[in-house]
Amino acid sequence: MPFLGEYAVVVEEVDAVSWRMRVPLTYRAATHVFTVPVGFVTDFASVPRPLIWLIPRYGTYTRAAILHDYLCEYEPVGRSDADGIFRRVLRECGVSRPQRWMMWAAVRFGGRMAGAGGREWLQFLLIALPAVLILAVPFLIDWLFLLLFRLCTDDGERATVIPLQPSVESAIQSQEQRA
Repeated sequence: MPFLGEYAVVVEEVDAVSWRMRVPLTYRAATHVFTVPVGFVTDFASVPRPLIWLIPRYGTYTRAAILHDYLCEYEPVGRSDADGIFRRVLRECGVSRPQRWMMWAAVRFGGRMAGAGGREWLQFLLIALPAVLILAVPFLIDWLFLLLFRLCTDDGERATVIPLQPSVESAIQSQEQRA
């Protein structure tokens, strides 16, 4: 693997979604060496909440996501190149082909296809359209259940859990009332 040095990612929590690097992360590309410095803040993979069941915020691709965040924020290369490096690093990390192509399509779309030519737009559409169709149904179902949950709770409070079986005490009381 082209990552140099320590294999583990060492971070500290900043808040609910952000993490600060405690150890530098170095990646050797074909012509460049990129080092994510200590203190860099990342959110790992920026995955919309309804899709976390499919692609969690961290996994085998965590180092690729951190490197991509760094490349996009500090811009040592263009956005199109940063997205291409991200896709290559996903492959090197052992991410499955469908998952890495969906993740690449998401970052390309998130970058508004910056610097994309005709071939890249065609490649994006061939990956993104089927992915959107596949993900639309579970996304809408998850969104609907989240909406129903919020509507069924009182003013944002947690829902009350109602036991399916009566407690022993209520069973005894009902027997006493019958007697």
